[in-house]
Amino acid sequence: MHPLSAAQLLDAWERGLSEPVYRRALPLLAAASVESSIDVVAGLSIGARDQSLLTLREWTFGSQLASVANCSACGERLEWTVDTAHLRASQAPALPGDISFEADGYSISFRVPNSLDLGAVADTEDAALASRVLLERCVIAAQHDGREITAGHLPDSVAEIIAQRMAEADPQGDIQIDLACPTCGHRWRALFDIESFFWSEINAWAQRVLSEVHLLACAYGWRESDILSLTPWRRQFYLGLVSG
Repeated sequence: MHPLSAAQLLDAWERGLSEPVYRRALPLLAAASVESSIDVVAGLSIGARDQSLLTLREWTFGSQLASVANCSACGERLEWTVDTAHLRASQAPALPGDISFEADGYSISFRVPNSLDLGAVADTEDAALASRVLLERCVIAAQHDGREITAGHLPDSVAEIIAQRMAEADPQGDIQIDLACPTCGHRWRALFDIESFFWSEINAWAQRVLSEVHLLACAYGWRESDILSLTPWRRQFYLGLVSG
């Protein structure tokens, strides 16, 4: 991977606008990866995808992430900040390939979910149904007492083992942040989704930068490529002159 210039970020952002919500950050990774298409990065495990997005976010905006959350107990709005170093799992993300185990007479082979799998359940409001669809997509082979069966016929106890093994194999795909409410003292863990977080940042950044390009182009007659090649500091200096 490599950092992206302002022009490359804008191009990736524009491509992301035409993608479904669950794939919008993938053009960023594709642009930052050598000879990788969106379809290739969509096949990465969620953990591998998110680790790469964390790295790209560090290169783009720095390592400090800030956001807000509402207390799940009293509703108080609180601000939180975390460093990307604290969001990285100690275990490396899962690599493409099968994972196998045997339990209770069942022999299972499965893979960890990727962006395409999450996209298949993106519009599913029923959590139980979504879990079942993911299971059926990710189970490669299943046998019970030597007889081939489908993932849909696996008992809940085996499905729970598969879910646990998936989490263990790809811990970067399930990152949670410890939060504490300063008002009521309630503590909880919130799921952190770097894909949607980073995309929101890029979306806001792109709209701001395009507005700056418009102002400088109108004031000086410069081309977009010339304006984007300026360092952020120089761009802000010229904007200050334009605004007086």
